Amino acid sequence: MLLLISGSLRTGSVNTKLLRAAAKIYGGDSVLADVNFPLYNGDIEESEGVPPAVQALSDQIKNAEAVVIASPEYNQCLSGVLKNALDWISRTEGGPWRGKPVALVNAAAGRTGGARANYSLRLAMAPFQTRLIQGPEVLVATASTEFDDDGNLTNERYLKALTALMERLKEEARG
Repeated sequence: MLLLISGSLRTGSVNTKLLRAAAKIYGGDSVLADVNFPLYNGDIEESEGVPPAVQALSDQIKNAEAVVIASPEYNQCLSGVLKNALDWISRTEGGPWRGKPVALVNAAAGRTGGARANYSLRLAMAPFQTRLIQGPEVLVATASTEFDDDGNLTNERYLKALTALMERLKEEARG
């Protein structure tokens, strides 16, 4: 199973559309993770423990064949939603990320396609000791114009890069 994690909670998120395109190329079963968590707060963790939704995502990560993460670029960084999810997951037992094949993709309104969000996401993932696929980078610029009305990625250049990235992820996961 391929796990998809979107750093956007928006219903029409271009990052979620990009994840769906990645899953279609990857093939097989995929699941879109729920990252709509309360803000990380050590007091909540101490008094109530890790929220069940956070533990569920941790279990999904652990059981996934591979993970694809997409983040919008907010103020030249990954989204707070995604950073919050990563912070919560870091509080779960068993190191679910360790050794997991992971690919990062970004879609953004700007002309760099979320390059700075991608970089900050790579930094945020470093402590987890994943098997992060280094490329090709998939950074979809002016993303609202790159999907059709059905949510399909239409740009051949981005499709080619996404296909190559998913092939590398699949090789890493199954190899």
